[in-house]
Amino acid sequence: METAPKIFRETVRKHQDRVAMRKKEHGLWHDLTWNDYYRMAKWVGSGLLALGLEKGDTVSIIGDNCPEWVIADMAIQCAGGIVVGIYATNAWQQVEYVIQNSESKFFFVENEEQLDKWLNFRENAPLLKKVIVWDLEGLRHFSDPMVMTFDELMETGKQASEKDPELFEKRIDSVMPEDVAMLIYTSGTTGPPKGAMLTQRNLTWMGKAITKDNPMHDKDEVMSFLPLCHVFEQLFSVMGHITHGFVVNFIESPDTVTDNMIEISPTVGYAVPRIWEKYYSAIYIKMSDATWFKRMVFYGALKLGRKRATLSMNFKKIPRSLEILYWIAYFSVFRKLKERLGFDRMRIAYSGAAPISPDVLHFFQSIGVNLIEGYGQTEGTGVTCVSRVGKAKFGTVGPPLTGTEVKIAEDGEILVRSPSVFKGYYKNPEATAETLKDGWLHSGDVGMIDEDGYLKITDRKKDIIVTAGGKNITPQYIENKLKFSPYINDAVVIGDRRKFMSSLIMIDEDNVVKYAQDKKVQFSTYKDLTHAPEIIKLIQGEINKVNESLSRVEQIKKFTILPKKLYEEDGEVTPTMKVKRKYVNEAFKDLIEAMYKGKSEG
Repeated sequence: METAPKIFRETVRKHQDRVAMRKKEHGLWHDLTWNDYYRMAKWVGSGLLALGLEKGDTVSIIGDNCPEWVIADMAIQCAGGIVVGIYATNAWQQVEYVIQNSESKFFFVENEEQLDKWLNFRENAPLLKKVIVWDLEGLRHFSDPMVMTFDELMETGKQASEKDPELFEKRIDSVMPEDVAMLIYTSGTTGPPKGAMLTQRNLTWMGKAITKDNPMHDKDEVMSFLPLCHVFEQLFSVMGHITHGFVVNFIESPDTVTDNMIEISPTVGYAVPRIWEKYYSAIYIKMSDATWFKRMVFYGALKLGRKRATLSMNFKKIPRSLEILYWIAYFSVFRKLKERLGFDRMRIAYSGAAPISPDVLHFFQSIGVNLIEGYGQTEGTGVTCVSRVGKAKFGTVGPPLTGTEVKIAEDGEILVRSPSVFKGYYKNPEATAETLKDGWLHSGDVGMIDEDGYLKITDRKKDIIVTAGGKNITPQYIENKLKFSPYINDAVVIGDRRKFMSSLIMIDEDNVVKYAQDKKVQFSTYKDLTHAPEIIKLIQGEINKVNESLSRVEQIKKFTILPKKLYEEDGEVTPTMKVKRKYVNEAFKDLIEAMYKGKSEG
């Protein structure tokens, strides 16, 4: 059964009226059973077939996490289509690009806000047959021949199923392991994003592999809140879910993550580093407001926890006396803390999608939360290496998944061979040939394997920025937009492992001097000009324009105008006047750090 549709059908037969998903609406949790899930997926899939979905057609979905997103995802796969997820935060120009590049035939949108994005480019997406909306708030009186509601699509599918009861089942049986199941758009180093083609075999293999080393079962509960178009969330809310039959709980909104965590108390947790960092900061802030006695007890317990975690994460034996003291600290301090956070049932927690600070990992291990780091990328269906529970090692991302081979190339690049390695980039053979060579995935990351077989990531080979929130961002793409301004000569975008994006700006001297003269701005030197409030305001206006066409995570939150010109003889630019990113990052380290000090953003 190497296809998701067949595994899905089998799991439904096994679990039937057990709860598959929960979603909170208007203060109440609503359950969906496995039978409900299948029935709705069957009607949505049959509806798409009735509207002309052919095997191998692409279908895009945009919206926040909810049952409808996952039902549409599964319905598309069962109908032999290819799922294309789009970030809900994307600007309409980015949505247009994905719809066009993927040649999508249908488009599922959550609500009025997402529908508006399509309305901006509808003339440029002639291949789309229908746009399907599931949340109708503000759209009750909206009418358009291209648009139908989720319920209308289900009704169409229900009628098609009654006419031909075997329609949906036959299509499930026709889906093959090597068929492309989804396209996940990942930022390339230059230019627009590329669609990574993941096959049915990739997904089903990973659905089983991620739980071979750290088992999951049907009594588990997870909380779905990372974007569903990201491979990390897909592993749990879709693939792991249909493979193991656990319960997926959907959050109310992106703002209620911490409240919902307490209500749900999942047994398996997963998040990007930014979330774990927020929890870590919140604990410290709460402690600073606590009474002297509570602070003393907490820090005393933490000291014991840290000692034990340090030994454990360096594979050293823990003395019996320390183990006893730790468990006293656990029951008197950490257990209550975990209850307050909603971590009391958490057997294991994963951090992935971006590098996490070892200090944060160490802290959670110290308080008895089994937080471990995983490493991978979209092109490897999400996971290459993961630590095992009780065997997390300081400064590493763990050994390869069972069934995955990792080797280090001569230049230090991490190479991966596994049934999870993708088929290639959609309509982009050049990029595919660069990434896949002789069956090995070239990760673009640099690392080393230690004596225990654990992988350590030392650097990124390319310039892709991975934010603290786990989003891959192409700096060149944003820099090229900034350079489009007549007042900006060059820009270096910063944001790798940071909470938000910032930029160093090099002004176009001629145009800015002219602007200053026209506006009677007083200055005597180049440095004066870059510090003038009127010039800072001018550049802010230019950045605001660029930000409008970027998704939230890509937007430049802070900038600094470089107070000097860059010269080739100083090693700051190449002969062709390209800025040397590494050099600039080093030379202007203080200016960069100043942008990240003080008020936190993003």
